[in-house]
Amino acid sequence: MSKPSTADRPEVDLTRRPSIEELRAVIHPEGMLQRRSAEHWAGRLYMRRISLRITRVLSTVTAITPNGLTYLMMFTGILAGAALVIPGLAGAVLGAVLIQVYLLLDCVDGEVARWRRQTSLTGVYLDRVGHYMSEAALLTGLGLRATDLFHRQGSASHWEWAFLGTLAALGAILIKSETDLVDVARARSGLTAVEDAAAVPRSAGVAKARKAAAFLKFHRLVGAVEASLLILAAGIADAVAGDLFFTRLAVVVLAAIAMLQTVLHLLSIVLSSRLR
Repeated sequence: MSKPSTADRPEVDLTRRPSIEELRAVIHPEGMLQRRSAEHWAGRLYMRRISLRITRVLSTVTAITPNGLTYLMMFTGILAGAALVIPGLAGAVLGAVLIQVYLLLDCVDGEVARWRRQTSLTGVYLDRVGHYMSEAALLTGLGLRATDLFHRQGSASHWEWAFLGTLAALGAILIKSETDLVDVARARSGLTAVEDAAAVPRSAGVAKARKAAAFLKFHRLVGAVEASLLILAAGIADAVAGDLFFTRLAVVVLAAIAMLQTVLHLLSIVLSSRLR
């Protein structure tokens, strides 16, 4: 989740638990939740309402640091991927629940940092790394789940599914890298951070394709929240069918989307004004 600057806000008493209104004014500044490019739909829909109350409780607990919460977020996301190797519906349910906890912590760490004025470059860096690791772990875990690690004696594991899951994880990492490396390239050239308007491709044809992709939103399926819900739906369907057909179908779909989006996203960046 986004972690805007707190440089211009007034001082607050960190020894007193704030009211919801006081806290919201600082950690959810006006316009923050409306920025669709910076705020996940689940945050806007429900998670920020929950995180606001958790942050209020943690606002005066000085033993918990924002970076400590970010490390916990990373651990929870990786654990969600590991949970998927648990056979049956239990693994899919546990993975989805842990991703919701991961999302909650992703909100809370930045909110606590903003309230205490403890935002830092280290926190921003750890947040990004946490997203990389968690999404990769989830998609790799899906691939391992599809291999049927705990298969019945005499049956065979199908490791090609693990390969596809790893491929999906690689794609998810590359997509995020392509975005982040825009700022790296601009910073090394002495340029400021890119504006949202620069994301529009200069080619009319590519711009139309980008709008179509944005409308369909298929690329979001490789994100942690969306992927965990897809995996849960596949797990429920498999529990009814008695096999792993839907989980394996999910692996194929996510691997295909990740690879396709890696190429399309790269083209979208190169053909836009973000590198100018």
